[in-house]
Amino acid sequence: MGKHNKALPAQVLKKFRIIYGSVRQHFREIEQVCEVSGSQLWVMKEVALTPGIGISELSARLSIHQSTCSQLVEKLAGRSLIIKERSKEDQRRVGLRPTAKALKLIALAPGPAEGILPEALNSLPADTIQTLDTALDQVLKQLQIKDNKLGQKPLSEL
Repeated sequence: MGKHNKALPAQVLKKFRIIYGSVRQHFREIEQVCEVSGSQLWVMKEVALTPGIGISELSARLSIHQSTCSQLVEKLAGRSLIIKERSKEDQRRVGLRPTAKALKLIALAPGPAEGILPEALNSLPADTIQTLDTALDQVLKQLQIKDNKLGQKPLSEL
């Protein structure tokens, strides 16, 4: 590995700050406008896209742990934004449906319901996202303190 320009790490750090700050600002706007967290909005959007979806499929779509997903769903159900229905075919299976109130909030939401970072990452070409993934793996290897469990939490909950 060759030596790099000393200004380059500072330049990259500034880009991380812009990404992090922009994501936080977007989540604050969602909370002000919709009175739900960014992750709760994303849950409602996925439920609206696939009425009857279960917790396991929902947690996979959001790339979060099932218990975290269940907690988000419970909060939304408690606020009458999601309805939990037992399947007629299989009483053990619970399907989720949005309420009319949830659909109104989704329509009011500023920017993409899944958040600006997932939207940006999903729009990148395959080779770019692969290069970024490899580079971020190297950054993670250099971190002296890291909590891998954080990878299972929604950004708005960090």
